[in-house]
Amino acid sequence: MNEKLTHHLLWERLRSGDRDAFFDLYRTLYYPLVNFGIRVCADADTSSEATDLVFTTIWEKHETLNRVDNVEAYLRTFLKRKLLRILERKRKINDALSNAGADGDWMEMSYEEFMVKMQSDELVKHQLKNALEKLTFRQKQLIHLKFFEGLSYEQIAEQTSQSIKTAYNTIYDALKILRKEFKG
Repeated sequence: MNEKLTHHLLWERLRSGDRDAFFDLYRTLYYPLVNFGIRVCADADTSSEATDLVFTTIWEKHETLNRVDNVEAYLRTFLKRKLLRILERKRKINDALSNAGADGDWMEMSYEEFMVKMQSDELVKHQLKNALEKLTFRQKQLIHLKFFEGLSYEQIAEQTSQSIKTAYNTIYDALKILRKEFKG
């Protein structure tokens, strides 16, 4: 039996809650996924962490997993998205630390300065929430796929059963609404 079929059968058993199938899939694909992750991010620890999160998530959500034809390709895509989120979070932390000043100025920030910063962050979150409420479900879905999952217009069109032009136009219209809400 070829690997793709074996992975598919294990995936189907996993979806029905079979622990042994989960561990078999883990044993079979863990190291190939870690190696793939290292090629993506050039960091073994980050790749290993992300791969652990992928397997943890698929076990936690095994009851709601969809059927997948190519399990390894699906898990690679899932891993790549996890890695991008982890790397983005690390970048934000590094940016925040460098913006705070290398000499520890951030520790000398007064309570008032800290509260102003926190309130401005909350204001931006509130504006974003209000702006997102103006979007249709489809616009929110496509914005999420484009900017949070990093999919191309072609991948979005394929995943949502739309033409590439429709996906592009829907995202363009959503961005116009978001720009208008943030300016107004």
